Amino acid sequence: MKNLFLVFKTDISEALRSKWFLVYTLVFGGIIALFFITGITESRIQGFSGLSRLLLIFIEICIVIVPIFILINTVRTIAGERDSNILEYMLSFPISLKEYFFGKFFGKLFVVTLPIIGALVLALVWSLFKGATVPWGIFFYYMGLIIAVNICFLGLSFFISSIVKTQEVALGIAFFVWLFLLALIDLLLIGFLIKTTANPELIYSIALINPLQVFRIGAITLFDPELSVIGPASYFILDEFGKELIAIYCIFYPAIVGFLFSIFGYFIFKRKDLV
Repeated sequence: MKNLFLVFKTDISEALRSKWFLVYTLVFGGIIALFFITGITESRIQGFSGLSRLLLIFIEICIVIVPIFILINTVRTIAGERDSNILEYMLSFPISLKEYFFGKFFGKLFVVTLPIIGALVLALVWSLFKGATVPWGIFFYYMGLIIAVNICFLGLSFFISSIVKTQEVALGIAFFVWLFLLALIDLLLIGFLIKTTANPELIYSIALINPLQVFRIGAITLFDPELSVIGPASYFILDEFGKELIAIYCIFYPAIVGFLFSIFGYFIFKRKDLV
């Protein structure tokens, strides 16, 4: 555990000095600052105002930005250190492969989560300063949802980084995975449903395997517990899960997927040639 913590600490120190972390922080900090400047917290649209209104818009942005930021900026972790011989140097110390791999994993998890949580805390402080009502349940559920999706895509990123040999291939696969989960899977499922007589419940079940789709549904449940905006699929989801269970599923499923991918990545990593 001591060596794992040292790798964890070293990875955080390196990330805090990197340009991608600065850009990542400025993106989310800038979004929150822009919301304050434009007065979104003081507006009311469709019954949402104050911090609820800010979270409603912020989560829509996170659905698109967070996964691609995590994949692009962390998928080169193992492959990049292998190419630059940093991996060979690190393993010359008395550090096990498990300590190295998971020290890197938890270090990256802390780094990619910190700017988003910091932006949310900034929004919370500003809302309290302005005397706005704080929906504490929604706020903490949203934090849990963000952490879960970070774990999911970080685990997927480390899995990809473990199976490839070059950074370029890792980036290409990461971009394809993001594009597939974001857009193509919905279009393919809708096309399959139109072209065939497949049971709609089967299509909905397949869609719920997509962690990005689960993140979307979790975001919707924050402000629309009846899921009316997703149409007939809401009847299937609410009948099979219920409001409470779907909220729990949207947090635990992405996190479990992320940890499983990280474990699979570790087993592949320790069985392959390291240098």
